[in-house]
Amino acid sequence: MPDLVVDGLVKKFGSLVALKQLTFRVREGEIFGFVGANGAGKTTAMRIMLGVLAADRGTVTFAGAPLDFASRRQVGYMPEERGLYPKMRVGDQLTYLAQLHGLSPAAAKAAMEHWTDRLGVAERRGDEVHKLSLGNQQRVQLAAALIHNPSVLVLDEPFSGLDPIAVKVMSEVLIEQAARGVPVIFSSHQLDLVERLCDRVGIIRDGELIACGTISQLRQTPEQTIDITVSGAAPTWSAQLPPAVRVVESDGEHTRVVIAAGDGQARRALVHLAIQAGELQEIRNYYPPLTELYADVMAGGRDNVLEETT
Repeated sequence: MPDLVVDGLVKKFGSLVALKQLTFRVREGEIFGFVGANGAGKTTAMRIMLGVLAADRGTVTFAGAPLDFASRRQVGYMPEERGLYPKMRVGDQLTYLAQLHGLSPAAAKAAMEHWTDRLGVAERRGDEVHKLSLGNQQRVQLAAALIHNPSVLVLDEPFSGLDPIAVKVMSEVLIEQAARGVPVIFSSHQLDLVERLCDRVGIIRDGELIACGTISQLRQTPEQTIDITVSGAAPTWSAQLPPAVRVVESDGEHTRVVIAAGDGQARRALVHLAIQAGELQEIRNYYPPLTELYADVMAGGRDNVLEETT
């Protein structure tokens, strides 16, 4: 399946600029994490993708063509706010939505049965949506996004309110969809999930994409962080390190330092002094998790990583 491309989106609400030349690509078979603070512009961008809002400038294309009213039938959308009819039964609602997307009554019923089974809500097909727990409503909402076998998935906070078992099921479903070539984009504040699931991550701040890439790309800096464990060392041993080795934290036995990337001399000095100080137990590069990368990028503590869209 082709790529989903967001190119130069601008959206204003009066004097508020919600999106500022927002540009990124979600590739075929890729899970793309879209993260940022509340009010950063994530939901606005997703609503433009779905045609719920119109952009002031910019385009959204799929397979090289504008994502218009007809082609949006290929999109599976999961809004942050529940978009279901609260007093309609689960099975009837999903069957109805599938038929709206063009499935025959028999195919719609089969799709409803498949997805309620797959997402663990088969026993709730006869229940009205408002009687379900928030977690089960979320499962039904995902079923509604998948019911027509979409070519693109756009999911706004899909993991919100889910228990660990439901998170596991939903994660598996997103991986399965990507494996069949579907571009998947989802927003989330659960950065550990984003790091675990996503091929690439886009970080948005005040309507502008300020970083985009793989976790490895987001970690690229001119410096390397190193963790070193020395047993039996005096608490002050790290004070003897040369200026090229900057100590971030140390309790004597465990020390974290920063050196210039590729500075072999500084690394050798670190090892030499550690051996003199005590028994060197471990030395390894430290790779910050997405939670740290996100905080650094949002605070302007590292150069932005922005891939080219084309």
